[in-house]
Amino acid sequence: MNSGWPWTSLGEVLLERNETPIQEDVLAGQIRIVAKISFSTGTIDLRSSVETKTPMILVHPGDLLVSGINAAKGAIALYGEENKLPIAATIHYGCYQIFKAKAEPRFLWWLLRSEFFREILSRSVPGGIKTELKSKRLLPVQIPLPPLQEQRRILAWLDRVSLKIKQANTISRQTLEEVRALMPSALGKVFRELAEIHGTRPLGELCQKITDGPHKTPDYVTAGVPFVTVQNMVTGKLSFDNLKYITTQDHADISKRCCPERGDVLYSKDGATRGWPCYVDTDRAFNIFVSVALLKPCRDKLDGRFLCHLFRSSWIRDVMAEKSRGDMIPHIVLGEISKFPVPKISLDEQLELLPTLDSWQQKADALARVHLAKTSEFDGLMPSILSHAFSGQL
Repeated sequence: MNSGWPWTSLGEVLLERNETPIQEDVLAGQIRIVAKISFSTGTIDLRSSVETKTPMILVHPGDLLVSGINAAKGAIALYGEENKLPIAATIHYGCYQIFKAKAEPRFLWWLLRSEFFREILSRSVPGGIKTELKSKRLLPVQIPLPPLQEQRRILAWLDRVSLKIKQANTISRQTLEEVRALMPSALGKVFRELAEIHGTRPLGELCQKITDGPHKTPDYVTAGVPFVTVQNMVTGKLSFDNLKYITTQDHADISKRCCPERGDVLYSKDGATRGWPCYVDTDRAFNIFVSVALLKPCRDKLDGRFLCHLFRSSWIRDVMAEKSRGDMIPHIVLGEISKFPVPKISLDEQLELLPTLDSWQQKADALARVHLAKTSEFDGLMPSILSHAFSGQL
């Protein structure tokens, strides 16, 4: 902590704005409503709808908007002066004018979103950071505030550093997406070439059964048979963490239609996660939700691990996207899945290819983990830098 910076209450640099928007302007869409403030970026998202049952406050360009519920998570925004019209927020937010003679708005914004300030809140606010942060709790909080010239110096430095971090993070995330696209592309090339040489046959001819989970949500219990959803399989590895459970009787009833076993393949068929497979490599009893398809390969014709590689290929993902239905929540139906083309090669030839395909996947996963770790490092840089900046260590 820099003892050379004078301490001042937020009430000396902020004035609560208690204006109410004209309801007709809100309903006409002339005044947009705040949907949320991003925890990570402090930016404002606006609603597309105009109706609300909650009383509203008015936010003018240049105001500081503070989420009473999530301020300690970073939900504090500056509604930029470049905006032409005011916006509205529910009374669960607080809106404040900033006295620019005492505080640079963006310096104050950085400060209030820092871990440094969260520690001050946890000590200063009755009930700590879990208490809704109304003005009567926020404005008495004391902060160290350097002179304007020092604020501007620190702000200019923060802007430069944050821009560099943002640019590096963007490059890292783009690289991660490129790495993740490598394997589907490589697999697509392999399977297309196999199809050109050997021809194809529909997947339905190579499976004993293609079905899905129950179309009626069962009653969940605290302990019983695991009930797997898409979230338990999207990584490609079947996970039994964060499960729901069904009774043994419900499992027995569902199993008459759908009974996953070792060697089978699960396939997500709804929404943004559709098209990702998961090989069943366990003898543990479980069942699946309706958004998951179950494929039981004919064991003498098709290997489940080979089928997972096929499903991950850009070739089949393109087919899946073309055959998906629905606008709001796209989905792929079982009938279309059964028509997916499979290169006409023998089981022995599939097994001969597997070590190479598995090796590619392992290398691609390892490379993705490296770049994912780098993006996480970039995400963690700014909080550390802010702590140094506001404790006077620059």
